[in-house]
Amino acid sequence: MNIEKVKNKIESLKNQKLHFKINGSRNQIEEFDGMITELYNYIFVIETDNIKKSFSYSDVLINNIEILC
Repeated sequence: MNIEKVKNKIESLKNQKLHFKINGSRNQIEEFDGMITELYNYIFVIETDNIKKSFSYSDVLINNIEILC
């Protein structure tokens, strides 16, 4: 998979309720439900309970964040 395929997949999931799993530092895993609300050239924004978090497309590519439908 490459960055363009990741961007296209994320664009197709925009404005849908999704479940996210983030592999954080020190082997901590964070899971939450949210929605992809904004797309930019290098990052996308996830909104959950009025909190916004941004991630790069490469985070998806290297499995730092998993998007579960």
